[in-house]
Amino acid sequence: MFLFAGLGNPGPKYAGNRHNIGFMVVDALARRHRFSPWRRRFQGAACEGEIGGEKVLALLPETFMNESGRAVAEAQRFYKIELRDIFVFHDELDLPPAKVRTKFGGGNAGHNGLRSITAHCGNDYGRVRLGIGHPGDKALVMPFVLGDFAKSERAWVEAVADGCADCAELLIAGRIDEFQSRLHLFLDAQGYGTVKPPGAPAK
Repeated sequence: MFLFAGLGNPGPKYAGNRHNIGFMVVDALARRHRFSPWRRRFQGAACEGEIGGEKVLALLPETFMNESGRAVAEAQRFYKIELRDIFVFHDELDLPPAKVRTKFGGGNAGHNGLRSITAHCGNDYGRVRLGIGHPGDKALVMPFVLGDFAKSERAWVEAVADGCADCAELLIAGRIDEFQSRLHLFLDAQGYGTVKPPGAPAK
């Protein structure tokens, strides 16, 4: 079994936040592949389905971002899921909006959700890094990530979610580089090859 975990904060207050793009993408992926209904499990919301002939558990931890690892570790233990069969979908400040990068292991780049998962599970899981851009000033990072996507951003967010859902079978097959390249071809075709975050300084 594979585990696709989206990172975010629970509740309607945070639902539209940039920090919650991981929730948005995994929710869209579960809808596209007709997973079972969401239900409360593993300190979060979970549902199951199949992608590429493999069983997949989708998980949205409801522990708040900083404790995401508790929920992921509980699901991992229950199903005895190998670390390299876990993919975590999360926001990434160091990538421009609508850019996505995939990797196994590596640093956590100050992301508290990743830090928690690494502490509870180990480090060599897959990361699907969903670019949201940077506000340009370190002092603005917190209000930026905990702010909602602007209306003008919603179209590219939906395109990223749709593209991840379309290409998810490549993650299951271990072809993460192809997942990344196919996704960007899809986004380029949708007109989202280059997107600037709101308030980004001109370059």
